[in-house]
Amino acid sequence: MSHVQRPQVPQQPPRSQQGYGQGGGQGYDPNFTQARNQGYDSGYSSGQVYGGPQNQGGNGGGGIPPQYAPPGPGRPAPDWRKRIKVGSIVLAVVVVGWGVGTYAWASSRMRNEVDLSKVIERPAEGDCTTYLIVGSDSREGMTAEEKKKLHTGSAEGKRTDSMMILAACSSGNTMVSLPRDSWVTIPNFVGSESGKSYPARGGSKLNAAYAMDGPELLVRTVEFNTGLHIDHYAEIGFAGFANIVDALGGVELNIDKGFKDKKSGADFQAGTQTLNGEQALAFVRTRYAFAQSDLQRTKNQQKFLSALANQAATPGTILNPFALYPTLGAGLDTLIVDKDMSLYDLGKMFFAMKGISGGDGKSMNMPINGTAPQNSLKWDMPKVKQLVEQIKNDEPVTVTSDR
Repeated sequence: MSHVQRPQVPQQPPRSQQGYGQGGGQGYDPNFTQARNQGYDSGYSSGQVYGGPQNQGGNGGGGIPPQYAPPGPGRPAPDWRKRIKVGSIVLAVVVVGWGVGTYAWASSRMRNEVDLSKVIERPAEGDCTTYLIVGSDSREGMTAEEKKKLHTGSAEGKRTDSMMILAACSSGNTMVSLPRDSWVTIPNFVGSESGKSYPARGGSKLNAAYAMDGPELLVRTVEFNTGLHIDHYAEIGFAGFANIVDALGGVELNIDKGFKDKKSGADFQAGTQTLNGEQALAFVRTRYAFAQSDLQRTKNQQKFLSALANQAATPGTILNPFALYPTLGAGLDTLIVDKDMSLYDLGKMFFAMKGISGGDGKSMNMPINGTAPQNSLKWDMPKVKQLVEQIKNDEPVTVTSDR
C-alpha cells in the first residue's frame, strides 16, 4: 500500500520569537507572514476562537488576543490646576447668582412708603449719612393671642415708642436717642395726605408730631428743632421687632441690673443672657421700672439695637441662607422706610449700628437741661447745636450728655 505524503507544515518558532502583528515590538517572522498569506490558520487568525467578533484585539489583520497585545500608552495624569480653575469659576458664578437673586428678592419686599420729598423747608445736607430710626407701637398683623403674649395692649393706630438719630460718618458713628417726651416746637407743615397747610404748634411733646401727621411731620419736626438734615427714615413695629429677634435665634445681651415691669412683661436678672423676641420687646419698652423712665429706656434701646445689629451683620447670618432669609423676611414685612432707601442703604445702617457696638463711635441721649411742662424734657440747646455741627461737618463727636 502506497504511502500518501502529507505536505509538510513549516515548523513554528518559539513564541518568544513570533511576531504578533505589525506593531508587536517582538520581531518580524517572514515564514509566519508567508503562512498567513497562503491561508494557513494558526488558530489565532479569528477573534471568534476567543468568543469575540472578527478583527478585535489587535491590529485588524490577525485578531491578536488582548492578553498578547502590546500595552497601550499610559493614561495622562489629571490636570488639577485646570480642574481647580474651572471649579472656582463655577463656584463664583453660583455665589454671584445667589447674591443677585437674594438682593432682588429682598429689594422687592421693602416697604418704601415714606415720601420725604413732602417735607418742607429742609436744612442743607451734611457730610454724614443720617437715619431717623423709629420704633412704633404698631400692632399691624398681630393676632389677639400675640398681643397678649407680647403685652402690647390693643390700642388702635400707632405712636412712636422710640426715636433715635443714627449718623454714619467717616470720623465715627453716633447714635443719639430722642426721648419721646422731649419738649419741642411742631413747625408749620403741609399735610402728607391732605396737602393742606397747618400752622406751627409751639410747646408739644415730640411724639405728638407722629400722631398728628405720621413720619413726614416727625422728620420735619426733628429737622426744625435740631437743624440736622435727615437722609433716610426707618420704622418698625412691635411684631416685626420680635420676629427679627426670634429669626436670629435670640440676641445675647449683658444686663447690668435686674428689673421687673408688669406693664411690659419684663422680668430680668443681672448678667449675660440670650433674649428671645418677647423678652427683647419687654426690655426696650420698659419705662416704669426706672426713676428716669424715658431716659433709661432710651439707653436700653440703644444697647439692644447695637447688640442686635452686631449679631445680624455677621458672616454667620449673611452667608447662611437658613439664617439670612428668615431674618430678612421677618424684618422686611414690617419695616417701613423712605422711598429713596435701598437695600444697600439699609445694610449701611445696620453696619453703622454694629460699629457703635464694636466701639467705633458713641451712643448718647440728646443733651437735656431740666424739665418742661407736662413732665417733658427740655433740650440743652447750646450742646444740641454743637452736636449737630460736629455731625454736619463729619467731625468726632465730643459733646456728652449728663443723662
